[in-house]
Amino acid sequence: MSSLFPDYEYAVPRAPPPPLTARERAAQFGPQALSLPELWELLLGPARPRVRLAELTLADLATHTAAALRQRFGLTEREALRLKAVQELAQRWNHPSAEPPLRVTRPQDVAHYLLPRMRYLEQEEFRALLLNTKNGLLAEVTVSVGTLDLSVAHPREIFREAIRQSAAGVLLAHNHPSGDPQPSPEDIRLTQQLSAAGKLLGIEVVDHLVLGHGRWFSLREKGLL
Repeated sequence: MSSLFPDYEYAVPRAPPPPLTARERAAQFGPQALSLPELWELLLGPARPRVRLAELTLADLATHTAAALRQRFGLTEREALRLKAVQELAQRWNHPSAEPPLRVTRPQDVAHYLLPRMRYLEQEEFRALLLNTKNGLLAEVTVSVGTLDLSVAHPREIFREAIRQSAAGVLLAHNHPSGDPQPSPEDIRLTQQLSAAGKLLGIEVVDHLVLGHGRWFSLREKGLL
């Protein structure tokens, strides 16, 4: 006697495969397919939970010391130093300092050189690039570090190192943490004062660049120097 129910084959549901690790996803799809936390995991390894790494941005990496990274994101000393080493390597690859040396022929040269170094700074910094007679870079000097929106630069701080290194000219630059590179009346007045002081010393103030978020303003190019 045949059964009232025909025979059916029932598929046994299989457990879904485990998600790919960051290393496996990078090998299969390339690092460009990884999220930022997955890239951090690829660098540091998945040995322990890394909830805080989801909050770590490239701006944090550029503006925090290794000790600050450890405290804020729960990293070990080795992990924090590894990330800072990656940042330093990226900066050197993008802006090699050995060959060829920076030669200032137009404001864009300085903007492309300084923007990656200063765009993520949370405080206003005033820097001077010391130049030789052929407008080649002799040294980069941080003159002052201000509060969120104020930097104080005195002529003696700027020209002391220029005199010591026998610089023929200086190119001034500072950042606006707000991101807007439009110079303030104080920026213009300070530039004119420094230019006058440089003439007395025989050291030309070549230009003054104000740097924002991916943008810049040349006071000489706009006829304000």
